Amino acid sequence: MAIKNRNVNLASRLSHVRWLAGGTGTGKSTLARALAERHDVLIYDGDRGERGYVGRCNAAEQPYLWALLHASDAQRWNGRSAQDVFASMPSLHGETFGFVVDDLLALPADRPVLVDDFRTLPREVAPLLTWPEQAAFLLPTPTFRHAALRARFADPVRARANWGDSDHGEALALRLARDELWDAEVCRQAAQSGLSVVTVDGSRDVRDLADDLAARFRLGR
Repeated sequence: MAIKNRNVNLASRLSHVRWLAGGTGTGKSTLARALAERHDVLIYDGDRGERGYVGRCNAAEQPYLWALLHASDAQRWNGRSAQDVFASMPSLHGETFGFVVDDLLALPADRPVLVDDFRTLPREVAPLLTWPEQAAFLLPTPTFRHAALRARFADPVRARANWGDSDHGEALALRLARDELWDAEVCRQAAQSGLSVVTVDGSRDVRDLADDLAARFRLGR
């Protein structure tokens, strides 16, 4: 009962928050910027937020995040299977969501806040929603993601920043396989929680998708 009451209280305090999550390479950040340009919303950038909360983690409470932070770029990928990398993701074990909630509670609540964070999972956010469409999970088709990530990591400097001096082609293949496992987990949890999944395949432009999300998120009313 105490947990249920806490979630009800949090849902009320976070009723101004919209959650944009899902798989990598779907254009979430582009869509977030498009929504911010059209509506008076504040973006919470999950990648930037991560840089802020890594200093608040510890080995006892966030063991997966702690291990990740203390591994080299090469150690995170080299000699590991996609299943290994997936299973070691801190967000899969609920280690990052609490930091995000703490950050959101510290922000002003005078306008909508749009969370752009692939780490958010349906099972975590579902108890904190006032209506189901307050969260949307974008999942790319394999073809769309392959093109997006190949373009993203075509820059050798960016690839090296992620994977060190390992074989970048092999690292990208491993990353794509890991992301497919993450997508499957998001899809499974969304179905269990009754939350929306939006397939991104490149057939709709940013404006169309942004209009769809704005309607789901009840922006501009």
